Amino acid sequence: MLPCLDEAEALPWVLARIPAGWRALVVDNGSTDGSAELARDLGATVVHEPRRGFGAACHAGLAAATADVVCFCDCDASLDPSLLVPFVAEVRAGAADLVLGRRRPRGRGAWPAHARAGNLALARLLRRRTGLALHDLGPLRAARREPLLGLGLTDRRSGYPLQMVVRAADAGWRIAERDVPYLPRAGASKVTGTWRGTWQAVRDMSGVLHEAPARERAAR
Repeated sequence: MLPCLDEAEALPWVLARIPAGWRALVVDNGSTDGSAELARDLGATVVHEPRRGFGAACHAGLAAATADVVCFCDCDASLDPSLLVPFVAEVRAGAADLVLGRRRPRGRGAWPAHARAGNLALARLLRRRTGLALHDLGPLRAARREPLLGLGLTDRRSGYPLQMVVRAADAGWRIAERDVPYLPRAGASKVTGTWRGTWQAVRDMSGVLHEAPARERAAR
């Protein structure tokens, strides 16, 4: 799944790196730069999600997917989707239930200081909340589709990736983290391009960390 909002500049690079035999599912979240048409011309399946929000786009892709194992990747050329091959192998082998990419910046401007600071703060809160020794909440990840749907993810904004990890941890999933190179993105970020955008995302995600575990939600 490739959530997309005005990423026409990056789409050719990203889609060219989809592994052979995989289905590229681009979720257009209201692009005005022709991203949807370009993605379709390049062979991707396009899903339209009119509700704005990173989580809304990701979940629309998850709902539209049909594969047993599904992957998420940003559509801005900061991450190479071909790196997901060993992630999928690990999930299929039963070695992990959710595999996350730990971003390692390559090149000047790959990870601005404000975005890295926000991610660090959230990773520390996540470790405190779940006990997991994770370092990143990056968007490159793989898991089985049906169990993901079973987590009942409700966040439709920038808290979606974090809620996935929190609920997976609460459910006892085995969560692995693998280093991946993180490149300078094409164009400007819609979420973490500024300090204000970064801390708005942190605020959104902080609410996820305070939600009750599944067993407590079920008892209410």
